[in-house]
This record gives sequence, C-alpha cells and structure tokens, in this order.
Amino acid sequence: MALTTVLVTVSECAQLSSFICRTGAQTCFRTLCCKGPPPPRAEYDVVCIGLTGSGKTSLLSRLCNEATDNISPTTGFSIKAVPFQNAILNVKELGGADSIKKYWSRYYQGSQGVVFVLDSASSDEDLEVARNELHSALQHPQLCTLPFLILANHQDKPAARSVQEIKKYFELEPLARGKSWVLEGSTVDNMDAVKDSFQQLIHLLEDKDQEPGRI
Repeated sequence: MALTTVLVTVSECAQLSSFICRTGAQTCFRTLCCKGPPPPRAEYDVVCIGLTGSGKTSLLSRLCNEATDNISPTTGFSIKAVPFQNAILNVKELGGADSIKKYWSRYYQGSQGVVFVLDSASSDEDLEVARNELHSALQHPQLCTLPFLILANHQDKPAARSVQEIKKYFELEPLARGKSWVLEGSTVDNMDAVKDSFQQLIHLLEDKDQEPGRI
C-alpha cells in the first residue's frame, strides 16, 4: 500500500510540474508573440523661427542625429520630423534672413506650437531685432494661443546673456502673461538639456490637446 501511495504521489507531482511548465511557456509565448503593437506616438506640427545665426538648424540637426559639419543658413524653409519617446514633432524651420522674415506669417497656418531660437551672445542691435520678432510672434493671431519654447542659444559663448537677463530684456513676464511658454538656455554641447526643453514643450502641447472642447 505504501509503495502504491508513493507511486501515485510521484505521478501527481510529474503531472503538476508538466502543467506548470506548459502554463509558463504559454504565458511567455503570449507576452513575446501575441503582444500588440505599441500605441502610435502623438504628432505635432511646430514652426521654428529665429534670426540667421541663432543656431536653429544646428539644434534641430543634432536632435535628429544628423551631421552638423557643413551647416549653412536655411533659405526658405525646411521640415524635420524630430522623434521623442512620447511624441514626434514635425518642425518647420523658417529661414531668418531679412529677405525671408517678412514672409514668416505665410507659414504659420496649421502650427500647434512655436520654437523661437535667439542668439544670447549676439550684438545689442541683433538682440533688439530678435526681441521685436518674438513680440510680433507672441501677438500674431495664428500663434498667440499656441505653446512657445524660447531657447536662449549659444550659452557657451563668453558674451552670452543669462536666461534671467533675456527674460527681463524681452519683457516676457508682462507680454506673455496668460500664455503657455518656456524659456531655457541652450547650446549644441549639451543636447540632453535641449531635449529636456523640447519635452517641456511636448507637455504643453499635450495639455492643450486636453483642453475642453478639443478633440
């Protein structure tokens, strides 16, 4: 009788082990092979403006892991799909030359956000021009309700103004009151910080997507 009991117990254990193995294998298979595709990332159309020499093209190229050895000023406009973990920004970069700036507003339609890049180490005269262009953008009918990312670029240069100096000189607090905006310093030598700045813009875009009345 004892021998029979032992044999039955061993048989039951073998069956139980086999069941556990099959269940584990099925679970593993479902996890690896039956998992659906990841949800699509949100896409946002963003316009990028700033004077020639502000560094728009270099920053966007580095974000796309493109070479920056032979960067030249943008003539007209260019479009880059800049990928992030939670979103893709379709960035329309507009050239900053005097002959192009007057046509910027023709390319604003359909934008969901704005990136304004300024050279924080530029001359006082160029900084004043950049200030006026930013003020115009903040008040433009097609842009005034959109999230803004303002990058005080070239922070690595000795003549660079600090972010606080830019904020005060550009009068951002009174001018942009009630608007969604972020002001950050930037340099191509610290792309992690640049990516963090763009992530802040993405958060503002996501928040705007969730506003009542928006689909």
